[in-house]
This record gives sequence, C-alpha cells and structure tokens, in this order.
Amino acid sequence: MIKAIVTDIEGTTSSIAFVHEVLFPYARERLPQWLEARAGQPAVAEQLDAVRAMTSEEDASVERLADVLVQWIDEDRKATPLKTLQGMIWEEGYRAGDFTSHIYPDAAECLKLWHDQGLELSIYSSGSVHAQKLMFSHTERGDITPLITHYFDTTLGAKRDSDSYRRMLDVLGVPAEDVLFLSDVPAELDAAEDAGIRTCQLVRDPEMETGHHRCVHSFDEIDLDELA
Repeated sequence: MIKAIVTDIEGTTSSIAFVHEVLFPYARERLPQWLEARAGQPAVAEQLDAVRAMTSEEDASVERLADVLVQWIDEDRKATPLKTLQGMIWEEGYRAGDFTSHIYPDAAECLKLWHDQGLELSIYSSGSVHAQKLMFSHTERGDITPLITHYFDTTLGAKRDSDSYRRMLDVLGVPAEDVLFLSDVPAELDAAEDAGIRTCQLVRDPEMETGHHRCVHSFDEIDLDELA
C-alpha cells in the first residue's frame, strides 16, 4: 500500500521550459553583480568558499568565481553551492514579482487529493531545498507548501545514486515498498527502484526517453492501487 509519494520537479510537476527559460537565465544574468554586492555576507561567502574548494582555486576572486558559476549554469551542473546561490537570487525574483513558478494543473490537483487522503508528500530535486520551497510557495495556483512534508536536494546525494534513496527512506521512516517515486528521468527511477522503491515515469513529451517503468502522461493517470 502506498503511504508516501516523492516527486521530482523539473519535467514532472513543472515544465522544463520554466526552469531553463525563466529561472536559469534570470540567475545567470544577475549572478556576477549580485555576488560582487553580497560576497561579504556569511551565507554567500560560505558558498563561495565551497566553490573554491570544489575547483581547487583557494585564492580565486569573486569575479573568477562568478565566471565558474556561470559556466556551471550553462553546463546544468548539479553542484550544491551553485544551487544554493541560485535559490538566493530566485528568492529576490519571487519577492519582486518578476515571475511565478509553473506547476502542471494535474500535479497540483493530485498533490492536494493525495494529501487529503493522508499520504505523505515529499520533493526530491537537484535544486536546493530553499529553491524548492520558493517554487512551491509561489506557483500559479498559489502556495502549496502546506501539502509537502519533506524536501530533499543534492545534500542527500546524487539523484542517480541508489544510496541517496536509501538515505531518503531513513528520513521517511516508511518501508521502501510503500513509497512511490515520480520522475521523468529513467536513470533516477532506476536508482530508486534499486533501493526497493516503487516507481512511475511522467512522460510529458512523447519523444522522451523511457525505460521499463510504468509510464503516465499526467498525474491523474496514476493509479495508486495498481502500483501498490
């Protein structure tokens, strides 16, 4: 019996286009000047030191680090300090009303339904926990964070590493067979399955790569009884 559902964001609850055509460019354009103005703030300085450690450039200037981070954005690197800094920049954008986050209507409706049915809902994304909370509190359908119990990011581990999902299970406190993971990426689903978690792939685009997992085109096609 499914008791907990964990879902990816990009390509699953929300469009890839919103992330790559709105959020990423917004952070990329502002990042150099934003870092220059805030590099002395403890929370920002901590992430810049993490970038220095990752690049083995202990004496790198803020300007040099900005170049590295912009390159990482272009490469879609899943680096934790980048994701953390992006989240800080996006927070300012959300608060200024520069954009509202996209969520598929079927995802919003099913998350509410499942929550009302007593299921525990969680998010696992490469974006930072802070960025996840911002995204779900500023959706086109309002604030849906009250529906979500747990948020997981790359501090848990890589999304294509089965050990990440085993660590997730320790937090959830639910047997693996009672957990359902939703994603659009077969490799992530493979990793979750290897940890004993049930899986379902969201195929929003008919040209998407699919694996051996059960596939649906929207959240309202998910039959929890069939997956149990």
